Amino acid sequence: MTGSTNADLLARAAAGAPEGLWLQADQQDGGRGRMGRDWISPIGNLYASTIIRIGAIDPPPASLAFVAGLAAHQTIRQVAPEVAIQIKWPNDILTSDGAKLCGILLERAGDAIVAGFGINLAHHPENIGRATSDLRALGANPPDAQSVCEILGNFLEEWLRKWRQGPLVDLLRAWEAAAHPYGTALQVNLPDGEQLQGLFSGLADDGALRLRLADGEIRAIHAADIFLI
Repeated sequence: MTGSTNADLLARAAAGAPEGLWLQADQQDGGRGRMGRDWISPIGNLYASTIIRIGAIDPPPASLAFVAGLAAHQTIRQVAPEVAIQIKWPNDILTSDGAKLCGILLERAGDAIVAGFGINLAHHPENIGRATSDLRALGANPPDAQSVCEILGNFLEEWLRKWRQGPLVDLLRAWEAAAHPYGTALQVNLPDGEQLQGLFSGLADDGALRLRLADGEIRAIHAADIFLI
């Protein structure tokens, strides 16, 4: 039990812990998701974080959201190949009908990014205002959380290598191939409270979500809460 694997590794990163350090918890009582949401953390799911150190010649740190999403997507495909999944911008992993299976939180401390992963292996929260599920409920029989963490670590290392060796556009195209298709209807809740609806039109070269509005305008979305509609 810990409060938050991300919080623990942020402290270790500030003290000089190296890239590649992972911390996995059986349970958290202070887990966090994006937009400051609580991350409910019963025993049986994966809760794990790792440190990534940003080098002077690395691509923009914000693009690590796609690295993390691809690693999680590939992990779930390996441990539950019978479950159809898709990525939602920037890195939520959903079922084919839009139920959330995995969330990822990236936080920065100096030259360190802490990437936290929560994968619903055996449990999922209910009555939280959005559809959720878990691999076991979908008929899969995933391995234990520690084994899944080891698989995730290997895939993350592989995608980090591709991210650093570039070009970044290749990684973005790989993300698009794993995401919901072009033309998917989306609702976008911007940080200032504005709400937009439109159709997914892929990613810009910097990773921004391209949203086609009803009048044909393409809006580049750099920060928002995204929902399938």
